[in-house]
Amino acid sequence: MTIKNIANDQRKLFWVLHLGGWLVWGLVGKYGFTWAISDEMSPNYFAYVMLISVIGMVLSLGLRYVYRFLWNRPPWLQALGFLLGSAAAGFVWIKSRSYIYNSWFAKTKDSEEWMHKLGEAAEMYEKIFFMESFTTGWIPMLAWSVLYFAIKYYQIFQEVQKSALKSAAMAHEAQLKMLRYQLNPHFLFNTLNAISTLVLEQQTELANRMVTRLSSFLRYSLDNDPMQKITLEQELSALKLYLDIEKVRFEERLNLELDIGEEAASALIPSLLLQPLVENAIKYGIARSEEGGQIKIAAKVFAGDLLLELSDDGPGVELVDGMIPDANGVGLRNTCERLQELYGNQHSFRLSETSPHGLTISIRIPFETGLK
Repeated sequence: MTIKNIANDQRKLFWVLHLGGWLVWGLVGKYGFTWAISDEMSPNYFAYVMLISVIGMVLSLGLRYVYRFLWNRPPWLQALGFLLGSAAAGFVWIKSRSYIYNSWFAKTKDSEEWMHKLGEAAEMYEKIFFMESFTTGWIPMLAWSVLYFAIKYYQIFQEVQKSALKSAAMAHEAQLKMLRYQLNPHFLFNTLNAISTLVLEQQTELANRMVTRLSSFLRYSLDNDPMQKITLEQELSALKLYLDIEKVRFEERLNLELDIGEEAASALIPSLLLQPLVENAIKYGIARSEEGGQIKIAAKVFAGDLLLELSDDGPGVELVDGMIPDANGVGLRNTCERLQELYGNQHSFRLSETSPHGLTISIRIPFETGLK
């Protein structure tokens, strides 16, 4: 039985703390303290301490059931039960201790002579002695009650915190899935438009090739878990499926250049991170040029980060503060939101002009691999 198993099992945790706490009180708080300040002790004193410790265990165990009964009651009733329960348990405990002590240790004859000598002060002495004894009996019970409520409320707080974290994780996962699945309809809409155009132009062979390659790409998308990161090498393989579709339209007008560092190829990235960016580059860059153009993807690892750069040599766009003004497309916005959800402030996403013309997208994310 490990400490972790005990901590996760409330029933086991209670008994360990309950029995262990009273054992420490008996051995250290009572027997050890008395041994330290006394010149001599009765041989039976240890048995006496163990006996009253057991009685304390039983009485505080009764408090546990009282508090469990009051747990869902109004706070004022819980507070009343807390005070009265601790006081009653302390009273019964000190009475039991007094009875056992007087029966085992105190010599009745000596006690009577001592009280006789006190005379009229004997009654006052008895009251003071009782109050002192009751206080010493009530404090351990009060401390037990305080610890009981403190641990219970701490456990509730942990459960609430765990529930809140779980809810936040579920919301985070739902947001990421929504953003990820948003890509497919957007891409599918554009591709079906292209297929429709080919059909209208009676280019049936090209339309058929595009449908075939579209099915391969969609099969990959559906088989791929949107919450699971993939290596950059796998992402590039998926990207080639997409480019196979686009090459039906552009043929030799579309060129792809890769400059991937060996270490960067094994880096983990969100699935289909690059596809919407390449799609934008084709739509707003390559497609607008009669000669077509080139898309370059570079990746390297630097200072614990993965640096991705995607550039095209299209006509480019006007940038204001590193952003495209009045941009309302899905691709860039979706990518920014996904990166923000996944990495927070540990990432950067920047647009810049490609020399002599075109657009460059630079992404920095933490370098991760599947190796542990």
